[in-house]
Amino acid sequence: MVTGPQGEVRQRNDGTELVVLHRTFPDRVEDVWAALTESHRLARWIGSFTGEGGTGGTVEFTVTGEVDAGGEVAEPVTVSILDCSPPTRLVVDFPADGGGSWHIAVTLAEHAGGTTLEFTQRLAAGVDATDVEAGWRWYLDRLAASVAGTPMPNWDDYAPKPADNPGAP
Repeated sequence: MVTGPQGEVRQRNDGTELVVLHRTFPDRVEDVWAALTESHRLARWIGSFTGEGGTGGTVEFTVTGEVDAGGEVAEPVTVSILDCSPPTRLVVDFPADGGGSWHIAVTLAEHAGGTTLEFTQRLAAGVDATDVEAGWRWYLDRLAASVAGTPMPNWDDYAPKPADNPGAP
């Protein structure tokens, strides 16, 4: 399985670390936007939501994609929408386990007849960037498969291997 490009970790001037990933789609920006913001399209690759979106709003989001990695459907969480500027910018705060939030931003741009996507997540102190990057690579490749109508990627191709056993399955 060929996965999308690896992510990178950037450090802002204030010391905050960000995981940054990019994807390119042959599809129109409106189609990629719909896959990110319409609940029934979002459900194909990560989860679904109820409620009214829009800047300043909240939705109840349920992650279902983890089932394909051997996990379970998560309990719904309240996601705050900080910026929703169709069809190019979505910024949300997603509650994190143990408190705090994941600040996530997605920026879309039309490019050479297709769409480029930049994904960023602000890392909380003590969070392993390797795990975050692997998970979002998998989810963004699931987004690409959803938009293209191709089979979903297998989590085992993305899961970080234990550092003390690099050859582990």
